Amino acid sequence: MFPLRFDPFRDLDRLAAEAFGTARTPSLMPMDCLRTGDTFMVRFDLPGIDTDSLDVSAENQTLTVRAERTRHDPDDSTYLVSERPSGTYSRQLVLGEGLALDDITAEYSDGVLTLTIPVAEQAKPRKIEIARPRSTAIGSHEGHKMISGETGKDRQSAGATS
Repeated sequence: MFPLRFDPFRDLDRLAAEAFGTARTPSLMPMDCLRTGDTFMVRFDLPGIDTDSLDVSAENQTLTVRAERTRHDPDDSTYLVSERPSGTYSRQLVLGEGLALDDITAEYSDGVLTLTIPVAEQAKPRKIEIARPRSTAIGSHEGHKMISGETGKDRQSAGATS
C-alpha cells in the first residue's frame, strides 16, 4: 500500500492558477551574460512571448527588458494543468559607466533575445607613449644612467686658475 502524499505548495499553486488563470509565483526571465573582447552579450530566454510587446530601453545606466505572454484559449476552457506562466515579464540590469549605451543592438530569434553591448571607446585600455628626451648630459653605462657634470674638485681647480 502506498502512502498518500500531500504537497501544500503544489496544491496552492494549482488552486491559484485555476482561480486567477496564472501561476501565483512571479515568472522568471533567465539570462546569460558573457564578454568577448570589447563586447558584452546578454541573452534572455523569452519563449512564446508576443513579439509586439517586446521592449528594450536604456536610461541612466539601467537596461530594462519587458515582454508579455498572453494566453489565447477558447472561452469555455478549463485548465487541468497550468505550468506555462503568462503575464508581463520585466528585468532590469544596472550597467557600468564604460559601456556604449547608444550602440546597443538587439535581436529576437527562436525565443531568445540577444543584446550586444559594446565597451565605450573612452573605457577601452590604450597604450600611452612615453617621451624620452635625447640629452648629452645623461648617458648610459652598463644599464645604469650616469649624469655627467663637474665634480667638486673640478670646480675648485677651475676657481684657482681664475
